[in-house]
Amino acid sequence: MRIATWNVNSVNARLPTILAWMEAAQPDVACFQEIKCVDEKFPREAFESLGYNVETHGQKSYNGVALLSKHPLSDIRRGLPGDEADEQARYIEAVVEGPRPVRVASIYLPNGNPIGTDKFPYKLRWFERLNAHARSLLAFEEPLALCGDYNVIPERHDVRNPEAWTGDALFQPESRRAFRALKAIGLADASVLGKQPPGSFTFWDYQAGAWPRDLGIRIDFALLSPQAADRFRAIETHRDARDMEKPSDHVPVVVDLDLEA
Repeated sequence: MRIATWNVNSVNARLPTILAWMEAAQPDVACFQEIKCVDEKFPREAFESLGYNVETHGQKSYNGVALLSKHPLSDIRRGLPGDEADEQARYIEAVVEGPRPVRVASIYLPNGNPIGTDKFPYKLRWFERLNAHARSLLAFEEPLALCGDYNVIPERHDVRNPEAWTGDALFQPESRRAFRALKAIGLADASVLGKQPPGSFTFWDYQAGAWPRDLGIRIDFALLSPQAADRFRAIETHRDARDMEKPSDHVPVVVDLDLEA
């Protein structure tokens, strides 16, 4: 099973580019972040025509996540538990009913900037809620893939120019510590399993020539339960997608799992 995660940075604004990539890459499951539309405005028919079942958790103009699957989806959860007052659409989860079921989540973790505002504490609280929920999912002892834009630069080799990010919420010690704590509950980073080299970036800003100068960062991840990590086969970062017409500032990351029954 090929599982892709991609912050598409507005699904409607970049629909031809996204569809072209989907047709070429043929993922079995796609986790989108920043769809930037309400559920009713998601271009469902365009993806259904490619053979995908579609589930969304949208929000007008901001955030929004989606799951697309060539297999049926069940046990769908919209929203991260732990704060009923949180109205931001950043989490959707479902069981992909393939030959061997796998639970998949699409995650758009808060950015947290500027640090001196309530956005940074919100980011850290969101991390804590994700940690608690992931612990509950690990108790099922099933294949699990928590995929998405985590808005964190875990290590110095995950950024081309570390000094440029020292004041950013993505590179703060608290953010990096929260990401390590999440992995420490028993989740494996697919990029580590696949031995991806330094410089396997997933995001380049639109400003300051970041893409042509390769001033990238790695902030998009697939974290796998032990049952999924045991079936891990490969990971690809589709860097070429950043060179497509009207691209997102992120590129897709695709993980291959052997989920034959």
